[in-house]
Amino acid sequence: MENMGNCASRLAANPERRSKRRSYRPLASSAALKKTMGRYYALTNYHHYWGRGLNRPLAWVTSGAPVELLRAFKIHPAYPEQYAAIYSTRKATVALCEAAETEGYSLDLCSYARSNIGGVLRPDLAPYGGMPKPDLLVACNNICGTVLKWYEVLARHFAVPLLVLDTPFLTGELTPQAKDYVLSQLYGMVSELEKITGRKFKEKSLARQMRLSSEITSLWKETRQFCQAIPSPLNAPDLFIHMAPIVVLRGTQSGIDYYRQLKEEVQNRVAQAEGAIENERIRLVWDNIAIWPQVFGFNKLFAERGACFVTDTYSGGWAVEHAPGTPMESLAATYTEVFLNRSPDFRANQLINLIKEYKANGFVMHSNRSCKPYSLVQEVIRRKVMRETGVPGLMIEADMADPRAYAAEPVRNRVQAFLETFD
Repeated sequence: MENMGNCASRLAANPERRSKRRSYRPLASSAALKKTMGRYYALTNYHHYWGRGLNRPLAWVTSGAPVELLRAFKIHPAYPEQYAAIYSTRKATVALCEAAETEGYSLDLCSYARSNIGGVLRPDLAPYGGMPKPDLLVACNNICGTVLKWYEVLARHFAVPLLVLDTPFLTGELTPQAKDYVLSQLYGMVSELEKITGRKFKEKSLARQMRLSSEITSLWKETRQFCQAIPSPLNAPDLFIHMAPIVVLRGTQSGIDYYRQLKEEVQNRVAQAEGAIENERIRLVWDNIAIWPQVFGFNKLFAERGACFVTDTYSGGWAVEHAPGTPMESLAATYTEVFLNRSPDFRANQLINLIKEYKANGFVMHSNRSCKPYSLVQEVIRRKVMRETGVPGLMIEADMADPRAYAAEPVRNRVQAFLETFD
């Protein structure tokens, strides 16, 4: 069976094979990405094919779950959302979603959830035979409410424990009461993890994981900040593809080693004034999750006109430094303050600051059919950002994973009309 790490490398390698046609430069770090992600997937699949010889339970987790705590208990995390993005790039999403829809799951549900459930029901349709069976599930509602019902479905199907971390929505700043509420749940989660794993909680282990997590986060943040240079050394596909380790390898040395290499390459690009695309003339900010089925084709519409996405809110969600305090206090604050758990004003100001810091000429918002928390308030945000920055903002309707929601011709027309405003 093909190593699953090849999936990330396939994404990274595509621009290398067709760089001229795609109008932007490939990163040499793509080879390191292939190796790094290959090792991660090899460990994940170890559970599936050879059992639990490593004595490490396998947990399916949401992207906003406190993974450092799981790693402190020697639990290996796997991310259905990330696998769903892989399914999309491998053109398997439609068949998997239809498998779930046949069983009564609505077309209006998140395409990540539908394709994951479809892969559980019909692993023969999923690339690589789907995900290995979990020993437990961990969900946090700081990114959306769908994950709660999604993971309840998975818990019933697999008959495994489900741990849920409830983070209150922040209309303003994090209050002591909200922090204490989440902190108490984390201590409750510790007790459950001790029962599940048979291991005692060691705060030193968690502190070590937090240090590693802080370092990888800092490296990713610093790498992204190099894109303030003109021309930008990275474009949207670079950011989307090379964010994979920050999602699945937080708290690991292998993730740190990878981002040190990526940072050095990006820094060298800046020193040589080498841009990610040829003849950069328009600088843009992206808002929302990538359109995975069109991650290269969609961005080519911009790159061939000299437009570069110099930063984004999506991959930047993993570039936020950990909150101060004890390891447990830091977890409570950091995972409650995730940007999708914040008010429209907070998100609008975030976008305004990115436009100013990265000297952007405009921004593009992906009205994502699947991700309601990310998308429903975008028009309010768009108006405020345009009013306060004076730059134009384009709204594109699509879906992060389901290609059936992408209408190529209308999208092309809107992009062309938007780019003409800069001529």
